[in-house]
Amino acid sequence: MGISTGAAYLASLDDDRQIWIDGERVPRVAVDRRFAGAADTMAALYDMQHDPELRDRMTYPSPTSGERVGLSFIQPASVEDLVRRRGMMKLWADATCGMFGRSPDYMNIMLTGFASAHRTFGEKEPRFAENVRAYYQHVRENDLTMTHTLLNPQVDRSRPVEQQAKDLAAKIVKETDAGIVICGARMVSTLAAFSHEIMVMPSTYLASNKEAEPYAFGFSIPVASRGLRFICRPSVAHLEAASPMDFPLSLRFEESDAMAVFDDVLVPWERVFIHRDPAMCNGLYDRTGAMRQVMHQFTTKNLAKSEFMMGLAFAIAKSTNIDQHLHVQGMLAELIQFTEFCRACLRAAEVDATPNAEGVITPAAMPLWTVRMMFAQMFRRMCEIIQILGAGGLVAVPSYAETGSAVWGDVESYFQAANADSKTRIKLFRLAFDAAISSFSGRQQLYERYYSGDPVRLAGSLYNLYDRDSAIARIFALLDDFEAHPPARGRPA
Repeated sequence: MGISTGAAYLASLDDDRQIWIDGERVPRVAVDRRFAGAADTMAALYDMQHDPELRDRMTYPSPTSGERVGLSFIQPASVEDLVRRRGMMKLWADATCGMFGRSPDYMNIMLTGFASAHRTFGEKEPRFAENVRAYYQHVRENDLTMTHTLLNPQVDRSRPVEQQAKDLAAKIVKETDAGIVICGARMVSTLAAFSHEIMVMPSTYLASNKEAEPYAFGFSIPVASRGLRFICRPSVAHLEAASPMDFPLSLRFEESDAMAVFDDVLVPWERVFIHRDPAMCNGLYDRTGAMRQVMHQFTTKNLAKSEFMMGLAFAIAKSTNIDQHLHVQGMLAELIQFTEFCRACLRAAEVDATPNAEGVITPAAMPLWTVRMMFAQMFRRMCEIIQILGAGGLVAVPSYAETGSAVWGDVESYFQAANADSKTRIKLFRLAFDAAISSFSGRQQLYERYYSGDPVRLAGSLYNLYDRDSAIARIFALLDDFEAHPPARGRPA
């Protein structure tokens, strides 16, 4: 089949999936007002792959079928392949201003990372390695969109999952000849309403005991599987806006988040990757190199997001001539630093990439870890700078619908700026409001804080991964050298 079209993608969403929101089941995702904007965005991303000017930058011939498939599925054989893949990811990220964090390339690259080390999954049972490899090919050849869910419901966060009094987390309840049966829930499934498949994989550490084994699994199934339903949070898109220009980001890029509920869901054996194996679950992303591949994707997204916020801040400052002030230039320089930091870390990760055991080129970890740890606070500062630059103009910016209202004369006269007419300024400031102040922006800030895991635990992981011994050895070697070669105490007069 190869790369899908936007029309085919939208049609594929009409199935038996159970998507619940605002107390009701959504019969057709693609036309529901809460999901239609993001569904159209997804369709546009798919159509980009067919653009004659972008085709060779976004696709490559499948190694099995020869059909054109998405470049996010490539198993990099060289640094040049990494750079090509990053170029493809950047096209999608730029098209969504970096605000569509779970665009299909995110999960494509995670799955490809697993497939690039598929033998890891077969250490105890070889069939699981083959399952991963076959599933990767299935998703690649059919250009499927995936969501995933890693976390157990927040019930008692002071206890490991197997010791909680309220047993709500998804777990294996039985095995049959056909597969494993899952009951319980997982969070947070971003892009669930727009996906074809859900990958359910481990995230938090699991104890190596019998009690933890029912929670130690990995698999992937269609989102329309029997017994599987998704309960979505309310939309952060302002659906009653008087003009689409009032909330231009949220109406297009609200990717939604959901709780996945498994009600005796049968997972066929051929879709099982991990089965009752805590040791396989723990450290899986580092052992396979999948996390380094995923970090390459979201650092590319972070670069696009930084460039967008930087450009937005430049435009706001120029519109009212505040870019003439030195303190404003200082804030704009911060945005330049954030952008170039992301760009430099991407290039460092690519230049220092190394092959894994299968010969697949894997980006260097530490430059990407650095962005992973710092970007949440960087993005919050980006939003703060835009709030400061817009000031009262953001507090009182009217609806773009006023450009056709009875008071347009007043609006045209009094909402213009030094370097922007009223229509331009309203469009610009509505965009800034949506990017830095609205409920959509609030979700973006929370997303950047937690989408890659608990920042406290991540900091601990980074500390333990880092080569500390050589840094400590240098300090003591320096002290020994100082002691062996004391400085002269002066010379006789």
